[in-house]
Amino acid sequence: MSKIQRTLLSVTDKTGIVEFAQQLSSMGVELISTGGTRKLLCECGIRVKDISEFTGFPEMLDGRVKTLHPKVHAGILHRRQDARHRSAVAEHGIEPIDMVVVNLYAFEETAAKPGVNLNELIENIDIGGPSMIRSAAKNFQDVAIVTSPADYPGLAAEMTKTAGELSQETKWRLAQKAFARTAAYEASIASTLEKINFNGSLQPTSTDAFPPTLRLGFNKVMDLRYGENPHQKAAMYSDGSAMGIANARQLQGKELSFNNIVDLEAAWDLAQEFTEPVCAIIKHTNPCGTATGQTLSEAYKKALECDPVSAFGGVIGVNRPLDRDSAEDMVKLFVEAIAAPGFSDAARTIFMSKKNLRLLEISHARQARVIKNVSGGILVQDNDLRQLGENELKVVTRRAPNFEEKGALRFAWKIAKHVKSNAIVYARDGQTVGIGAGQMSRVDSCRIGAMKAVLPLKGSVAASDAFFPFPDGVEEIARAGATAIIQPGGSVRDQEVIEAADRLGVAMVFTGVRHFRH
Repeated sequence: MSKIQRTLLSVTDKTGIVEFAQQLSSMGVELISTGGTRKLLCECGIRVKDISEFTGFPEMLDGRVKTLHPKVHAGILHRRQDARHRSAVAEHGIEPIDMVVVNLYAFEETAAKPGVNLNELIENIDIGGPSMIRSAAKNFQDVAIVTSPADYPGLAAEMTKTAGELSQETKWRLAQKAFARTAAYEASIASTLEKINFNGSLQPTSTDAFPPTLRLGFNKVMDLRYGENPHQKAAMYSDGSAMGIANARQLQGKELSFNNIVDLEAAWDLAQEFTEPVCAIIKHTNPCGTATGQTLSEAYKKALECDPVSAFGGVIGVNRPLDRDSAEDMVKLFVEAIAAPGFSDAARTIFMSKKNLRLLEISHARQARVIKNVSGGILVQDNDLRQLGENELKVVTRRAPNFEEKGALRFAWKIAKHVKSNAIVYARDGQTVGIGAGQMSRVDSCRIGAMKAVLPLKGSVAASDAFFPFPDGVEEIARAGATAIIQPGGSVRDQEVIEAADRLGVAMVFTGVRHFRH
């Protein structure tokens, strides 16, 4: 333990700094400060020494140089137990600094502003702040480095109990946090500047604009009980955006499992495909029923009709705040979790009867990039956000789909994107009928989708996430009772497949777009 006798404060985020400085001052700690921080503290009647008075050198270059001075860094970096260090600082009249309270210029916020230019970015790159943080964190045995306002109350409480001292454990924890902060800060700067041309213009985002170095900055949200299976450890991390599943607000229910989170992401992502009210019921990342309706209640009832057996123990995603009528219907089924952009008070009251049911309130977000692990590295790709344009359907059979079939084909195509390959989706307009997912053979997916159907297949349509390699898939779909098919096309046997559809009276359209999901 060592007593804090002198503290340097220089913060961009002024949250809580006045109260913390007052507490430090009341303990007899000498305060040194810079620019705006000093001005604020003086206005609040707190005695504080200007950094220029401490160093004997004025701020210069429009504030670019304030704390970059030997009296600051030697005051922080000298090791108190090293006689040579003590002699060196004494020779030059350098006073020790025992605590550094610093947070950095808001570069990340500046970079996120629409239309930001290079000059503004450069001026928001902090130099003195990271330098002081690293100096203090390196000498953590003697100096406390405080980079987050969230730490002020705990530190003040500890110092109050110990007559102004902080433990080595506390200083080490603060140093770890400080190094993590500077690492994230530098990564943000590097990642932002990589997108800027020499002439200062931001490069346009394109599908091939992957950075030469991928820097990932995520903070742990929680440890999970286990991973996909009880013998696997797991945790969830957040990108700090306050959006999406990782940043959702859990309103009730027991803790989330790894599998819950994966399924919730699948349900939420599918629900975002639609503007009209929709309900997606997910089991093991595949939809077992999805439907649209005039209301969420109608959409849920239609989705449940598709496969009520598989829906048991599933996860639900909707794209509207969940209301009383929907809650009254959903509470009758055993469901693991529900993802929605909101829940009415009446809905929450109804769900309280299911104490273990997890309710997640989510702010809209769809991943721009998808990351998967491979041994020795990772794979990164753009998320499959491709929408089918109004004029992109190419009729390849003698018979074109009628109005009802066309609407059903578009609906089925959206669902197929979210089914594990090989995927076949039987549907009517606004309702899935049968889903064949994750099979090694496409024709088996056709058979399983028909086998899983509870609702009548006659008059339905079918969507295939990739082309048919042989006519047998089309023959199975026609045998099941579907009258129209949507698929990407592109097989060397496309003509044979088209001829089979014509022979069977099935309308077929090509999209030219594949939707594999592995």
